[in-house]
Amino acid sequence: MTPRVAMRRRSAEAAPTEPTEKGNEGKNQNNRIYLLVSLSLFFWALLFYFHFTEKQIQLQPQPSSSISLRVHKFPLDPPKEKEPLVTTLPPAPVIVEKQEFPFVRALKTADNKSDPCGGKYIYVHDLPAKFNEDMLRDCKKLSLWTNMCKFTTNAGLGPPLENVEGVFSDQGWYATNQFAVDVIFSNRMKQYKCLTNDSSLAAAIFVPFYAGFDVARYLWGYNISTRDAASLELVDWLMKRPEWEIMRGKDHFLVAGRITWDFRRLSEEETDWGNKLLFLPAAKNMSMLVVESSPWNANDFGIPYPTYFHPAKDSEVFEWQERMRNLDRKWLFSFAGAPRPDNPKSIRGQIIDQCTNSKVGKLLECDFGESKCHSPSSIMQMFQASLFCLQPQGDSYTRRSAFDSMLAGCIPVFFHPGSAYTQYTWHLPKNYTTYSVFIPEDDIRKRNMSIEERLLQIPPEQVEIMRENVINLIPGLIYADPRSELETLKDAFDVSVEAIIDKVTRLRKNMIEGRTEYDNFVEENSWKYALLEEGQREAGGHVWDPFFSKPKPGEDSSGESNGGGTTISADAAKNSWKSEQRDKTQ
Repeated sequence: MTPRVAMRRRSAEAAPTEPTEKGNEGKNQNNRIYLLVSLSLFFWALLFYFHFTEKQIQLQPQPSSSISLRVHKFPLDPPKEKEPLVTTLPPAPVIVEKQEFPFVRALKTADNKSDPCGGKYIYVHDLPAKFNEDMLRDCKKLSLWTNMCKFTTNAGLGPPLENVEGVFSDQGWYATNQFAVDVIFSNRMKQYKCLTNDSSLAAAIFVPFYAGFDVARYLWGYNISTRDAASLELVDWLMKRPEWEIMRGKDHFLVAGRITWDFRRLSEEETDWGNKLLFLPAAKNMSMLVVESSPWNANDFGIPYPTYFHPAKDSEVFEWQERMRNLDRKWLFSFAGAPRPDNPKSIRGQIIDQCTNSKVGKLLECDFGESKCHSPSSIMQMFQASLFCLQPQGDSYTRRSAFDSMLAGCIPVFFHPGSAYTQYTWHLPKNYTTYSVFIPEDDIRKRNMSIEERLLQIPPEQVEIMRENVINLIPGLIYADPRSELETLKDAFDVSVEAIIDKVTRLRKNMIEGRTEYDNFVEENSWKYALLEEGQREAGGHVWDPFFSKPKPGEDSSGESNGGGTTISADAAKNSWKSEQRDKTQ
């Protein structure tokens, strides 16, 4: 009995201890849960604290050192993960960039299809009168040998021509001076349909400065300070205008009815020729339209010399074209001009000889005593009776005669690419074989090629096609009467303005896209770029390179290095003025 009782007692004594241990164990488990919850809440509190602290830091940038410390302590949000987000944002930067250009509004006008002037607006600077109208009031001083007053009448067309011999049509013919483009162009601009007073809409900005008249009045007997004065004042005036700041003048253009060499004085020597307008830094940004441009510079562009025909209506052009189609042309070729005995490389003497010795050639010699050469009626009558008209270089690359001959429906024959093909790329087809014949000067000078035999090799049906092409070019080579406007045809003014607008528009779009129009642009090769095919972006070697290679220092500029061409720059300009003096003497 005793052992069993003892066991019961031990069992009875041990029984009450079980619930006590279970209770303690429950309490410990609850404490651990509370501890874990507290730690979790504290962790999340820290996380939220630094999360919002980071946003405040982003709104108010701190010094780089403090940011660096925070990043190292809290690698949950390292900057290495944020940097790509900033640099790889979609095209947002492009949109911002476009909005920064002040000419975007002008570009957008082209998108408005209901606006016939969209993308065509021209803003004209209101220049002080001393830059234009005052010159016309003092017209007697515009030329040393010619009274230009009569040539500035009729909006720059000059006095009407009488049609005594029936060479002209009844209307639209004037005794226009070959250097009168300044005033003709400016007066045509007054009739332009898309003028605007809001320069922010302008596709281009016109500067009505009579640059050709300005330089002409001071070329002889004046120092370089006088010759440069108006050009320097003009540039100073333009650079103070808000319109200039839009593109630093790259959307500005002006016209000068003279050859480019009158505006490219190379030195500050008093004996050097012309002024330095086209070498002024500001002028290098502008586009200058001249009757002869430089093949080695990018800021001037060739436009046609004015002819004697200035129609007021489309019908006058159509009637003239039809008349030129139906003419009986008895001469195979003709030439109107004088020899150049002072220039040993000139081929004019040989051309005159060939005209004289040919039974199918006609010569109108323009030397002293031959007044018919300076009669518009005599010149046009000969051209109208010729299938081909010879156009060698004059005192410089170009001649007004080339445009007079094409106006007469005569196929031009050129001997130097600088006489037309690289000059008037806005107005003449790139494929020169469709409307002209090219005979390199050396074929005449060295090989004494027979011009008659060369022209007779062209099949009659091809001659017919070429003549029709020339006649179709007539509207774009003439300047319509500035006091009227053609209905549907585009004259030389319209073609020039469209080309300038296209040039400025391409430049603006390239600026927005951050690209250039050409790769590795070389200004000395400027003549090549207009000849490039669509899509070409770089000018390489060209078959005409020998014609335009500039003479090296110490070399004779009339030598072989420039393809046997005429003397360039100052000498060419001086020779041009000698011819003008000769005209006045006669």
